[in-house]
Amino acid sequence: MAEAKIDKILDEIWKSSLPGGGFANRPGGQYRPDATAWAVMALQSCGVERQRLHAARQCLAASQQEDGRVVLSPDRPALFWPTPLSVLAWHNTPEFDESRSRAVSFLLKTTGHHFKKEKDLPFGHDPAIKGWPWTEETHSWVEPTALAMIALRTTENGGSQRVAEGARLLMDRQLSKGGWNYGNTTVFDTELAAMPESTGLALAALPGLADKPDVSRSIALLKDSVKTLTTPFSLGWAILGLSAWGERPRDANALIGRCLKRQDRYGTYDTSLMGLTIVARKAEGGLIHAFS
Repeated sequence: MAEAKIDKILDEIWKSSLPGGGFANRPGGQYRPDATAWAVMALQSCGVERQRLHAARQCLAASQQEDGRVVLSPDRPALFWPTPLSVLAWHNTPEFDESRSRAVSFLLKTTGHHFKKEKDLPFGHDPAIKGWPWTEETHSWVEPTALAMIALRTTENGGSQRVAEGARLLMDRQLSKGGWNYGNTTVFDTELAAMPESTGLALAALPGLADKPDVSRSIALLKDSVKTLTTPFSLGWAILGLSAWGERPRDANALIGRCLKRQDRYGTYDTSLMGLTIVARKAEGGLIHAFS
């Protein structure tokens, strides 16, 4: 993937920047904290000066609630899943240490709704293991748990009990044939199918917390399917997940370039998706390693 192509994508990301400093998911759209966080991460990974991103990070801080959560919108305070993305966007910026610390504290004390496993439940996973939900007062699922773990592992809390239990949740939700989906293994004794984005996210969160043989089937599954992936969400997380385990495809940059080229036919991707794709291009050792 040529640097000129990367510059073109960065220009597209800048088109969604707002006068107040944040980013929308589309040019002319409204501020979104997730789009802002991914834009910051992508632009920073490509060498954009920190000062140019200060206003965007400040917008994330303005989205933060008193308890530390960063919400999708002020009228939807239960939707706190942008919080770990904000922790990553504030990485290594001393002026936002307080905001980052408050967000980390929120993640450490927050969990999904959990309950004891009973024999007559229709699903196969253990609902008592604590992870993180997408939204307040709901069950924990694979993707928000993986995101929270990744964020916490870029801080001094990487060895916390919460991260360890998150890893236990992910391993409990791994499918017998390898891979992960949104978070169910079996329903009425039927195993569900794996999803590449969920598999990539889980693998991106687990290095150092699981032994490679224990996730080898998931790595193999993703290696077999990555060349067929053409959408930025699936491909981006698949590459980040494989990279975290030293299994980055040799043609990863070509696969990313092919994915981005599809915009010529189908239209420009959302800011968050372009940001994810650029981060996957740059984070050759995986997402956690990129913030070490």
